[in-house]
Amino acid sequence: MTEFDPARTAVINIHWQYDIVTPEGAFGPFFAEGVQRHGVIAKNGLFTRAARAAGASVIHIRTAFRPGYTDLIINCPLLALVEERKALVDGTRGADLIEELSPEPGELVITHTRLTGFHGTDLDGILRGKGIDTVVLSGVATDHSVQGTAREAVNHGYRSLIVSDACSAANDEAHQAALDTFTLLGENVTTQDVVAAFSR
Repeated sequence: MTEFDPARTAVINIHWQYDIVTPEGAFGPFFAEGVQRHGVIAKNGLFTRAARAAGASVIHIRTAFRPGYTDLIINCPLLALVEERKALVDGTRGADLIEELSPEPGELVITHTRLTGFHGTDLDGILRGKGIDTVVLSGVATDHSVQGTAREAVNHGYRSLIVSDACSAANDEAHQAALDTFTLLGENVTTQDVVAAFSR
């Protein structure tokens, strides 16, 4: 049974952006079909609402770059695709969080330019300032930014949980492999598990 203290727990929603998860987005050909087929947006909304009702912190992670990509360091194929596809330019709709999972007033939005939510951001300081010891993560892609952020959370000393049915990757095999390789580092839970934990 999954248990945690809402006052010391943060839900971290990763990359629910138009360019990443919608069919018309720059990365839509990679991710939109899986997102829709598995209903992960609705599941994310379900446990995020439960977290809010329980008094847990909700933090939104987005990736975005300056016009002209002056802050984009291309040192891997994934980041090369950002510029090739003219994706995730700050100030454009593509970089915005989707309406279904938009932040509520007072919720933090953190923008990063690398591969995870911790690198080059003040996420760790924010969590420590709130007294957080547990993070619950979801988003796209399971095998890159979600698992990467979850691993960094472990390195920073947090209990780290991935909501397995509220994440998606370019294909189901990559999604499952990411979850399988996380089991020695943290916990894979379901939307139902998280909603139940926040409802106790």
